[in-house]
Amino acid sequence: MKKVAVLLSGSGVFDGTELHESVLTLLEIARAGACYQCFAPDIPQLHVVNHLTGEADETDSRNVLVESARVARGDIKPVTDVVISEFDALIIPGGFGAAKNLCNFALAGADHVIDPSVKQFISQFTQASKPVGFICISPVMIPQCYEAGVKGTIGSDCDTAAAFELQGGSHQVTAVDDIVVDEVNKVVSTPAYMLADNIIEAHAGIEKLVRQVLLMAE
Repeated sequence: MKKVAVLLSGSGVFDGTELHESVLTLLEIARAGACYQCFAPDIPQLHVVNHLTGEADETDSRNVLVESARVARGDIKPVTDVVISEFDALIIPGGFGAAKNLCNFALAGADHVIDPSVKQFISQFTQASKPVGFICISPVMIPQCYEAGVKGTIGSDCDTAAAFELQGGSHQVTAVDDIVVDEVNKVVSTPAYMLADNIIEAHAGIEKLVRQVLLMAE
């Protein structure tokens, strides 16, 4: 049975992992006959957002690993605990947490950097030539994880695509229900809620991404 690592970034679209994307990812992994283990960095969130009002709560602070445990029903490990030989692939759902906690794209744009613990975690998969799937906004990290010219997509947003290319990637404009596959680097990406208007549209691309990642897993 193939085993997939799933990297989470908190709990909630505005300050953590996009919940629909993460649940759909876990569902499709299981439906494909594979299994998964969730991971998250043990670091503070950038900030905490009230998802009812959309406002940041400056008096609150939360931990990315602790919040991600909500999504994983408590079955989660810190990124530092990964044993790469146990896994065949990695998938990273989106949500603003990917751009605020896994990296600082939300603050720095094209000058963003990936959190060191997250970079080390992803690099173990890339160095072992294991396929990695990036969903929604998480593909902004692709150029920092691979050689120049790596292909990926965040959909069709011009500013984000420009940042992707400034960091050395080759951005491909893609429909909500489609995926971009870089066969050389074993990278798969899909826009999901970067373009999706509902959960059905988000599901279409995620289903394709999961199946392609598993197909590429040795």
